[in-house]
Amino acid sequence: MRLVLAITGSSGVVYGTRLLEACRELGIETDLIISEMAERLLELELGRKAEEFRELATRNYSPDDMLAPLASGSYRVNGMVIAPCSMKTLGSIANGIATNLITRAADIMLKQNRPLVLVPRETPLGTVHLENMVRLRRAGATILPACPAFYHQPRSISDLVDFVVGRVLDVLGVEHGLYRRWEGGGGSLG
Repeated sequence: MRLVLAITGSSGVVYGTRLLEACRELGIETDLIISEMAERLLELELGRKAEEFRELATRNYSPDDMLAPLASGSYRVNGMVIAPCSMKTLGSIANGIATNLITRAADIMLKQNRPLVLVPRETPLGTVHLENMVRLRRAGATILPACPAFYHQPRSISDLVDFVVGRVLDVLGVEHGLYRRWEGGGGSLG
């Protein structure tokens, strides 16, 4: 399996970095694009340099490289994930504005009917955000907000992050053990 993974300039870069780590652990090839703002947030939120994460990917591309293989529908991948997905990126994709490699690759996923998973972390959501999400859903994208569950009794922030990353992998049909699945509550909730 080969995935395009983009990390954009929204708080929550930990979701993209953990997904990248999980893909490497699971033997999934990754084509990584990190936006300029995401590079800054990696340092701000995680205290780490983008280069550390680029080393985990199979291939790396600059968001400005519109001649990269990912800019063509003939490049074979199984899907794309943008985690986190900034509202700027989401809005650009929803409106067919492909001004960088991230938005171009996402546009290709939609036109080629390949899986596109967007992990927005913004809150609260305004009407324009919601309308863009609806537009993308209608176009075939999966909108997977970074909303962790608690039924698996998380003990750390890492457990919460793993739940969201696990849900992304679930959408793509990838087997993993990142979180304990719901087994039913048995009985009445009262």
